Amino acid sequence: MRILVAGASGMIGSELRDRLEADRHTVLRLVRHDPRSESEFTWSPTARIIDFTLMERVDAVINLAGASLSHLPWTRRYKKQILDSRIHTTQTLADAMRMAATAPGVFINASAVGYYGDRPGERLTEKSSKGSGFLSDLVDAWESAARLAPEKTRVVTVRSGVVVGRGGAMRPLLPLARLGLSGPIGTGGQHWPWISLHDEVAAIIHLLDSSLEGPVNLVGPTPITADGFLRELAAQVHRPYGLPLPEKVVDVTLRDAGQELLLSSQKVIPEKLLADGFVFADAKARDAIARLVARRAR
Repeated sequence: MRILVAGASGMIGSELRDRLEADRHTVLRLVRHDPRSESEFTWSPTARIIDFTLMERVDAVINLAGASLSHLPWTRRYKKQILDSRIHTTQTLADAMRMAATAPGVFINASAVGYYGDRPGERLTEKSSKGSGFLSDLVDAWESAARLAPEKTRVVTVRSGVVVGRGGAMRPLLPLARLGLSGPIGTGGQHWPWISLHDEVAAIIHLLDSSLEGPVNLVGPTPITADGFLRELAAQVHRPYGLPLPEKVVDVTLRDAGQELLLSSQKVIPEKLLADGFVFADAKARDAIARLVARRAR
């Protein structure tokens, strides 16, 4: 396949590009600098500038672009950047597809489990309703922008959980664990939806040839609490665990970012992926953490 990727330089995008090229797909990259190779094409999503004829030359579009949620604090200005970076990129791609004489067959757009909000005790699938909060509203607008793609284009919005890889949420968590400074965050009983970087990328590739459309949860099949996840992380780097981070401290220092990223409880199930026959290489959080720790050691 010929696949156009936005956000190909990030943690997920870099791994995805390598795996696609290893499978002999052709990957074209949208970049914001001058092209450095024949596979790079300049665009400016903020200004809605893109060569729409690119869409006539590719079979699929994958959009992973967006300002990092891990950048703290979430000031009012940065919240706007988080929102704009997602909506502008998605709308620019959807507009270009509609302008093309022949649109791509599939559009896979990044999304997030933040759609569900804080839902303690609930089993959350793609059929679950929207929650509340900044991330829930963000994801709702983000997915709505993706649905502006042409009717003939199959649109998939991948609601990812915490991706266990070199970067993202693991960038601060792994060093803290290695220093022996990790422990329960709040009560620790909140569910953290997680997925290994390996399975995140494998699921996206699976969806290129699938018939699935609409929202798809990209999370591991075995739910775990924050306490269980962080305890396993400390154990695998052979460090003590138990230094608590009280909820009040999270509230005061991180405010809504802390509430939505660290304290929200989301027992999310990858119902569509499992029904579609996708097999997870890392079915439990300990498997994902072991893969990360082994990779970091190399």
